[in-house]
Amino acid sequence: MKRAVLNATGLLVALFAVFPVFWMISTSFKPNREIFSSTPQPVPREPTLQHYREILTGNLIPGVTFTDFFVNSLLVAVATVLVSGLIALLAATAVARFRFRLRTSFLIMLLVVQMIPLEALVIPLFFMIQRLGLYNTLPSLILTYIGFSLPFAVWMLRGFVAAVPKELEEAAAIDGANRTQTFWRILLPLVAPGLVATSIFSFIVAWNELIFALTFINDQNRYTLPVAMTFFFGRDDTAWGSVMAASTLLTLPVMIFFIAVQRRMVSGLVAGAVKG
Repeated sequence: MKRAVLNATGLLVALFAVFPVFWMISTSFKPNREIFSSTPQPVPREPTLQHYREILTGNLIPGVTFTDFFVNSLLVAVATVLVSGLIALLAATAVARFRFRLRTSFLIMLLVVQMIPLEALVIPLFFMIQRLGLYNTLPSLILTYIGFSLPFAVWMLRGFVAAVPKELEEAAAIDGANRTQTFWRILLPLVAPGLVATSIFSFIVAWNELIFALTFINDQNRYTLPVAMTFFFGRDDTAWGSVMAASTLLTLPVMIFFIAVQRRMVSGLVAGAVKG
């Protein structure tokens, strides 16, 4: 009976989480008359690709297509993942392996930074970006997202690095490996699962963020996908079919990225266990 209750509870939670995604995808294939019907149906009676065609072939802004927004978001997200992952791994290794002054204060600062609301940092970061001459450029978003991703990434990777036995590095040193070879050939494969987890977090932060993208970018050619989504909401009406179709396309890269790295994360866990 206890197992049945737990299974039923898990099923309800799963349905509660999946239903909005199902409704979003279903609505993206509905014609407008079904979307605004007084008795909406969960499954479209007459499926159509009209909303997807309007998004992919039309211009949300004169001279700018949906593909342009997609490329901007992809560049920002990929750069954020690569740079934040490298810096976080190096910082986590230093914190976990070396003892230095203010080490504890640094770890506490990582926790405190995550408690600050993002909205409170918009104005200070805006003036900082202006002084650096990066206003209205994609690097301004990349630097901002890296800053927000690093505290969580460093804190999580620190645990993975600390869990790797030092004897493995000492054995590699006895075999003639220098610090660089030990880092890339011994430590990196074992902390790969943590690096993948932090990469997922960094990718989602950079892909879905709206406030800073709307504040730091003024040129419509450099807008990211979350900013482009706002053009579907008019003063008098909202193109819900286009909103749902764009939301579906916006979700796909995140799902694909998660599925791809999830497989590598599992293989990395197995490889780490074998090597340990």
